[in-house]
Amino acid sequence: MDILKVRSHLPSFNDARDYQILCLSLFLGLGVAMRDWSLQPVIVATAILTALVTQSLLSCWLTLKETLHDRLRSGNVEPFRWLSAVEVNWRSPLITALGLSLLLRTDHIATMVFATSVAIASKFLFKTNDKHFFNPANLGIIAALTLTNDAWVSPGQWGDEIWYGLIFIGAGGMVLKRVGRWDTTGMFLASYALLEAMRNLYLGWTWDVWAHRMMSGSLLLFALFMVTDPRSIPNARPARLIWALAIAGLTFVLRNQFYLSTAVFWALFALAPLTIVLDKLWESPRFEWKQFRKPQLSSAR
Repeated sequence: MDILKVRSHLPSFNDARDYQILCLSLFLGLGVAMRDWSLQPVIVATAILTALVTQSLLSCWLTLKETLHDRLRSGNVEPFRWLSAVEVNWRSPLITALGLSLLLRTDHIATMVFATSVAIASKFLFKTNDKHFFNPANLGIIAALTLTNDAWVSPGQWGDEIWYGLIFIGAGGMVLKRVGRWDTTGMFLASYALLEAMRNLYLGWTWDVWAHRMMSGSLLLFALFMVTDPRSIPNARPARLIWALAIAGLTFVLRNQFYLSTAVFWALFALAPLTIVLDKLWESPRFEWKQFRKPQLSSAR
């Protein structure tokens, strides 16, 4: 009897998360090879190992808690029997670890352990109706920035070369096509682009200033892979559009009035609880990753 039931042993690319893992891994390699990042491999390995271990431990804890609650009533509690019900989800923590490795910078292993642990734990602690509302990687970034002294984010690490933007849009589009969240990315980018364009016109600046801001690699990564996380954003399309518009507006204010270079991350963090309200106003089925598995052919009878 297997002690742990693993959802999938190898990437089958029937799950949108397999494409996301591939894209984020390629971006990480591209950044190190082409942008001369001073990224330490041990920091990346730490993020991945911490994410997988934290996910496994908390999954065991949650299963044990639910099993004991059910079986204590009947008085039938078999030691260690609950382990057979544990499901280890490796895709989501791996995506979180890759996202943190791409965006968060630190020179100390302990800081990355802290950020990754907070990110994974948030999925188990900050939930309503069995749905977490904080984006894990985003919360890990905010926790590291505010509670440690050696973490930072470099929004301009990708520069503003157009070919990076085309790569991100192409790869991100492949993922969003399977997830079905183009509306969220489109609303966020269109709203933010319009606000920046209006400011550009008001100040009388040339359009290369606007293009410089909109072609930021970090902004596109955020719009394509973070603000579209289907497990933490609103379920219904009208709710998602309002939510994306609100994030774009707050990002614009924080970026231009408070001069926060990390405005997108703070905006997403501040407005994450809005998901709870919007899900109550617009009821819709909760997103499930399993819908992307290939249907099996039924045998003839």
